[in-house]
Amino acid sequence: MGLRLETRASDSPWVDSVWTCTSEQVAEMTSVAGVHWGLVFWEREGRAYTSITGPGTRTATAPVPEGATFVGIEFALGTSLRAVPTPALVDGGVELPDVTRRNFRLDGVRLETPGPDDAEALVDRLVRSGVVVRCPLVTEVLRGHRPAISARTVERRFRAATGLTQGAARQIERARKASALLAAGIPVTDVVSRLEYFDAPHLARSLRRYVGRTARQLRDGTGGAIGLDLAQPTTS
Repeated sequence: MGLRLETRASDSPWVDSVWTCTSEQVAEMTSVAGVHWGLVFWEREGRAYTSITGPGTRTATAPVPEGATFVGIEFALGTSLRAVPTPALVDGGVELPDVTRRNFRLDGVRLETPGPDDAEALVDRLVRSGVVVRCPLVTEVLRGHRPAISARTVERRFRAATGLTQGAARQIERARKASALLAAGIPVTDVVSRLEYFDAPHLARSLRRYVGRTARQLRDGTGGAIGLDLAQPTTS
């Protein structure tokens, strides 16, 4: 009962991950902060829906349609939609009109609704048609390079491309990694050390702000449904 959420990594440089989810006897979940924008496709009672989702900077309680099935694509940091600036999507999203069970329309292009194994093929088409674009500077920064421009300009362009500051992106990703480690049974002291939190209260504040759970809830699997695949492996 509840949410059955599964996530896989992608070999596409344009995609961070692909996820699927089904819901059963759950009315709401905790949505967690995340750095990626995405596309979500779902069906309920024979009707299809498609939404653009934005990065999230905080937790929230979100309704879950009973009996719905979802496929989601999380795009790589630094990519964006040509028609919708990523900053406009932060802590929100857009439900697309003119959606059927077979296809949807995005930026004037009619596209086939993907299954979980077709996500990369859809993204390839979006890239070829110019619907999805990339900021080379963000890619350079994420690879650890220092562009030959001022730090202030880098920060401004990073935020324009992703909707987030570099600091916020790092904090959100670190909290998600901490959640996976805690759910796997790693002690709090080890998580603090491994992810370079100042101390346990610092970790607790980060989890409360970005994940909406305590370390104990993550360890015990309590607190209700959550929009985070805690079983996804982490190398951090």
